[in-house]
Amino acid sequence: MNGPLWMSIAFVGCMLIGVPIPWAAGVATVIGLHIIDIPFALLSQTAYNAFESFPLMTIPLFVLAGKLMEKGGMSEHLIHIARKMVGSLRGGTSLVTIVSCGLFASLTGSGPATTAAIGSITIPAMVDEGYPKKFASGISASSGALGSIIPPSNLLIIYALIAEESVPKLFLAGLVPGFMVILFLILTSTTVCRVSGFGGRVDGDFSFAPLLRALWEGKWAIGAPLIILGGIYSGVFTPTEASAVAVFYGLFVGTVIYRKLTVGHVIESLKFTTTMVGTVLVILGSTKAFGQLVAFYDIPLAVQAFFTGFTDNPFLVLMMISFLYILAGMWMESIPQVVIFTAVLLPVVKSMGVDPIFFGVLTVLTCEVGFLTPPIGVNLFVSSRIAGISLEESSVGVLPFVIPYLATITILCAMPWLTTGMVDMFFK
Repeated sequence: MNGPLWMSIAFVGCMLIGVPIPWAAGVATVIGLHIIDIPFALLSQTAYNAFESFPLMTIPLFVLAGKLMEKGGMSEHLIHIARKMVGSLRGGTSLVTIVSCGLFASLTGSGPATTAAIGSITIPAMVDEGYPKKFASGISASSGALGSIIPPSNLLIIYALIAEESVPKLFLAGLVPGFMVILFLILTSTTVCRVSGFGGRVDGDFSFAPLLRALWEGKWAIGAPLIILGGIYSGVFTPTEASAVAVFYGLFVGTVIYRKLTVGHVIESLKFTTTMVGTVLVILGSTKAFGQLVAFYDIPLAVQAFFTGFTDNPFLVLMMISFLYILAGMWMESIPQVVIFTAVLLPVVKSMGVDPIFFGVLTVLTCEVGFLTPPIGVNLFVSSRIAGISLEESSVGVLPFVIPYLATITILCAMPWLTTGMVDMFFK
């Protein structure tokens, strides 16, 4: 029997009838194990091995730290800093949203969490200033996706676990692509505001003095990423230890410095973290076993032959893979997408000389586009709910802001050294 064919039919068929992806992957895995005559215990053993990985602890801790920092008042200070940075430009509040999301992304590793934390403040402000709701929703959703590429990123951590790569290297590699997306989003937002005739300035002429005052007032907020990433790259602590430091820092600043973090907020943050991490573990357990079975069937070799049948040019292959990721991201959540496709495609690109660190960043970057595309666009659900509009309207509003991500993906595929250059310099 053709194992890969029946696994594919089972996986796609389950998704078409509405079965959640983790269970669809589990059903496909059981079928594949039966055909190849491997004991079903492999499913539970693989899940257990995935759960006992020590770096996996960084995900719940970073999620908790980000939620504590949000509830503790750091997001308001980051928005104030962003306003003094770009509020004097055309489309000021939309640019404040972009920069604020970029800053908040360095506190949490989640795109939807970044969208919710910043969008809940800036979307009502944009609507009050006369921005169309669909534009406000679109810019918030697209900016919130930065939470998955700017370190610390949960998706980069998951890729590191699957690919057995260095978390610090992946974090460092995500910086330049993150800044590129921010720049392209700013250019796109300014252009749309100017052409459409909405979005005035929200601040006076730019001056360094107000910015410096805002930075000083928000020093505890901007100190978080400096301590977290600085500690990792100085060798003071590992990424897992850094996540624990981030939780303590969020508790300290929220309760002692800003005094906005209450017991109720802490309980809410713990509940949010439990729900988020429970979802991650369910997805990771079944999809990791599915990915391992993919290797047993030598599916990567078949995929490699498929791509090389068209071209052996690494740039074109990477662009085809990016298109595949974006298409799959319209129907799959990001975590199973990273786990399954990394198992299939990483051996393919490594055989072509592509750096696995670069491929990890490319994988997460293309998954970010999935955050912005219906019907499984998580960021769109969050931003449309805040804006009080339908998912369809939000999908229209986000279209111009998909272009910055596509442009960044194309540039990085053509010049991978933009991603790996800092890594090669730092980790000589």
